[in-house]
Amino acid sequence: MKLGVTGFPPLSFRTLSMWLGLPVLAAVLVQRREPFTIARAHWRELGVLTVLNMLFWHTLAILAVQSLSSGRAAILGYTMPVFSAVIGALWFQQRLPARAWGGVLAAALGVVLLLWHEVISLTGRPLGVAMMLAAAAVWAVGTQRMRRTTMPASTLTISFWMTLLTALWMTLLSVVFERGAWSAPSPAVWAAIVYNALGVFAFAQVVWLMLARDLPPIASTLSVMFIPVLGVFSGALWLGEVLHWQDWAAVALVVVAIATVLWPAGKGNTPLRA
Repeated sequence: MKLGVTGFPPLSFRTLSMWLGLPVLAAVLVQRREPFTIARAHWRELGVLTVLNMLFWHTLAILAVQSLSSGRAAILGYTMPVFSAVIGALWFQQRLPARAWGGVLAAALGVVLLLWHEVISLTGRPLGVAMMLAAAAVWAVGTQRMRRTTMPASTLTISFWMTLLTALWMTLLSVVFERGAWSAPSPAVWAAIVYNALGVFAFAQVVWLMLARDLPPIASTLSVMFIPVLGVFSGALWLGEVLHWQDWAAVALVVVAIATVLWPAGKGNTPLRA
C-alpha cells in the first residue's frame, strides 16, 4: 500500500486494485458453482456489513498510509483486536476468560512498544493517526457483526458483493476528489496494484472473512496481530528503518497474544467461544 500511494492518488490506487480483483473473485465463484444471488431480505444486512467491514476501513486506511510509515500504519490499524475484545464484552455481552484478556493485554502492550519511537512523529500527524484508529474501531464492530450474521449465503458470495459495493464507493470518491491528479501508474505502482488485487482482494480478504465468520471473534482477531510485526520488519528490510529492543519485545508479546487464543484448552478448561 505504501509503495502504491507514493506518487499516486491513494483512493484511485485502491479503486484500481478492487476492480482488478473482482473478476478473479467472480471466476472463483463460477468455478466453485457458488450462487451470486443474495435474497432481497438480506440486502440491508449486506449493506451494514459492507459499511462496517470495508467502506470505513478501505477509505480511511489508504488515506492514512500516505502520512504514516507503512509499519506504524499497520500497527495502528491492527489495534482492531483490542477494540474488538472490548466491544464484544461491552456491546455484545461476550464473556471472555482470563486467558483471552491476557492475550488482549499482551497485544496492546506490543502495540505500545512498537509505537515507542513514533510518539513524537505521530503527534505531528494527528489526522492520519485518528483516521487509522477510527478505521480499526469500526472494523472491530464489523468483525463482531460478521461473526453473528445469519445471511444464508457463502462467505465468498458475501465477499464478492461487499467488494463490488466498496469498489463503486471508492470509484465515486476518486472521481470527485482525485480526478485532477490522475496519471499513468508507474511500473512499481502497477506491481502494487496487481499485488493488492490478487493477494488482498481475491485471497486474503476472503480468507479473513471466513475466519471472522467461523471462529470465535477473539480468536480470529488476535490471530491477525502478526501482521503489524511483518509490517515493521518488512519496512526495516526495504526502507532501512532501524529496529530497537521494543520491536523485538513486541514480537514476543504478539506471539503470546496469538497463543492465548489458539493454544488448545487443557482438560477441564473451557475453550474460547463467542
